[in-house]
Amino acid sequence: MSSGNQKDSLIATAIAAAAAGAAVAYAAIKATEKKKSDAYMPKVSRPGSMLFDQSDPRMQGDIIFPHNHEEKMRRRIAQRVSVEEENRTPRKSVTVRVPATSANVGPGYDCVGMAVDLWSEITVTRADEFGITAEGEGAVEMPKDKTNLMCIGLEAAFKTANKPVPILQYHVVNRIPYARGLGSSSAAIVGGIIAGLVLAGHKLPCWGSEALLQIASTIEGHPDNVAPSIYGGIQIGIHNGTRWVTERAPHPAGMQAVLFIPNFVGKTSDARGVLQDTVSREEAAFNIGRVAFLVHALCTGNVDNLRYGVEDKMHQPQRGNKLYKYLYPMIEAAQNAGASCAYLSGAGPTVMALTSGATGDIFTQRETERTDSEVARAMLEVADQYGITGQLLVTQPVHEGARVIKVDPPFSSDVITYRDNI
Repeated sequence: MSSGNQKDSLIATAIAAAAAGAAVAYAAIKATEKKKSDAYMPKVSRPGSMLFDQSDPRMQGDIIFPHNHEEKMRRRIAQRVSVEEENRTPRKSVTVRVPATSANVGPGYDCVGMAVDLWSEITVTRADEFGITAEGEGAVEMPKDKTNLMCIGLEAAFKTANKPVPILQYHVVNRIPYARGLGSSSAAIVGGIIAGLVLAGHKLPCWGSEALLQIASTIEGHPDNVAPSIYGGIQIGIHNGTRWVTERAPHPAGMQAVLFIPNFVGKTSDARGVLQDTVSREEAAFNIGRVAFLVHALCTGNVDNLRYGVEDKMHQPQRGNKLYKYLYPMIEAAQNAGASCAYLSGAGPTVMALTSGATGDIFTQRETERTDSEVARAMLEVADQYGITGQLLVTQPVHEGARVIKVDPPFSSDVITYRDNI
């Protein structure tokens, strides 16, 4: 071979080797990049995962976003395996305080509800003989046997704890008007469940499962009352196909609730009986838009938009037309008098108006800065016109849900004192 041909052959060999090396290097770089990107690529969730979806890359890597509360809690629980034993002692007696709630808030049928600063107290004590005593609202009408929703809630708690229900005495101080659209049934359910869990010495998981909400919503059939009863505030609850879930919506500062509570009972079965089984596309679109507007007004604090946000075509017109003739005249009068909005509370018969402008203790504030008094008078005038007697209550939305206020033996100790020394 000539020297020229030999030189050309060496150059070709060198080029081929360089190309092969570059190809190998490129392949290695791409493989590394793919490995990195795969760590952050979303994967399809496994169906039926009730608690934590391990296929979610956020659950596998070190990145935890601010909204990944359930993953934060999962890791915390994993690091603290033995902390649950301390307060598993069964209790002799417990008192639970539960708020009233206002469901639907206009268009949020069976899914939106608000806790109201009006409370009932349920005391349950181990005893030798079963009994229910009551004082306050609905004390006479309240069932005094085990069909009472307090008992049903408590039995569900003991069933969850896999323990037999002991013989118990119940005493209720009921300040929530009975069967008036203010969540008296949900208060009984939630109060019974919490009392049962404490008496049984049993605790439930919350993050990633909301087990207490599952029990209460299963008994009630929907979360609009039980969710705010448990957690307080304004709650938006749905069933996601696996379990009940709820999220809190904010409410503007200075908001008050003005309630006209008629002196007659409103049966939920009657109120549901007047509703149609189907809704038109126009009605559905109307309510979808209004509930979106309601949540936006709450989140932005735009109280002027609340009156549009509580409008509804799925249940209020039907109930107003057939059961509560005073409903729409009272809503109009309340809003004309300065209310941000007004709507039928739950299945009725209570009408609730929301007002703004309160700050601090209202009895130290000039009334000209608020509208609650004017709204109350306007609602009473309409009630007079329709010959409806009832009480007018001014209160407010409340951030807090049901809680234990007394227990024997106490949770507090020489080392740790809990709120109210419980």
